[in-house]
Amino acid sequence: MGFFFALLAVTIWSGNFLIASGFVDDIPPVTLAALRWLTATAVFLPFAKRDMQRDMQALLDNRYELLAASITGVTLFNTMVYISARTTDTVNMALFAATAPVFVVILARIFLKERISPLRWTGLAIAIFGMLAIATRGSLDTLLHMTFRLGDIWMFAAGFLWAVYSILVKRKPATISQNAYLGATFLLGTIPLVPAALMEQCFVSSWTLTPAVIGVILYTGVLASLAAFFLFNTAIMHIGPGNAALFQYFIPVFSGIGAWVLLDQPITPVHAAGFVLIFSGVVMATRTR
Repeated sequence: MGFFFALLAVTIWSGNFLIASGFVDDIPPVTLAALRWLTATAVFLPFAKRDMQRDMQALLDNRYELLAASITGVTLFNTMVYISARTTDTVNMALFAATAPVFVVILARIFLKERISPLRWTGLAIAIFGMLAIATRGSLDTLLHMTFRLGDIWMFAAGFLWAVYSILVKRKPATISQNAYLGATFLLGTIPLVPAALMEQCFVSSWTLTPAVIGVILYTGVLASLAAFFLFNTAIMHIGPGNAALFQYFIPVFSGIGAWVLLDQPITPVHAAGFVLIFSGVVMATRTR
């Protein structure tokens, strides 16, 4: 079930990357992040309130790690992804998104003592190669002549912060339920985004809350935030952050399928080869022997 939850979570997040690229000019990045998490918090808090009240003492006892998880996973990570989409292209975003699982594996080894076997390193390398094949459409020239922009730094930093969040989730005490943990991190992580979004309005051009933008907010708030974070956090608790993070290499695969269905972009043999490599690499990296 842990593997299934991780796969389902990254399937939902694939749509988030499409949104980050497709609606980059329709809504400012910090504002999108704030509205996304306000929606997720408003929907989830009524269900998590009782668990949060019951586990309040445990939440207070672990307030520093809880605050760190809120800032890294909620406040900063997706905000950085949305900012990155404004200043770099999709190929670079996919390339630097691949750093997140690598960071997770390394940090899990340092802080959680998860073993990194030669098989895992090999699987990780194969999955990265498959992701690069999809991101560059199999063109070595595209990879060699990539131009790096400010958005690449944002995406690189976002990958590291996601790794920190994944480690913190694994360290969640058993005395805190999943609902209480998510409710607290959603609430604490959303609070800084509200004044930041209000300040952003002073520096960006005017934008309109169209039906399409409302749909984007609902998708990112209910599915990409609430549902996907619940699934991924559950996966981390069952299979560990290292194994769960490897499934993020499926994001370019599912993003490509989504672009084919929604944007009529073709799926080429390179996409198929990349999928086979990613699938093989993830299976190899998550095997114990």
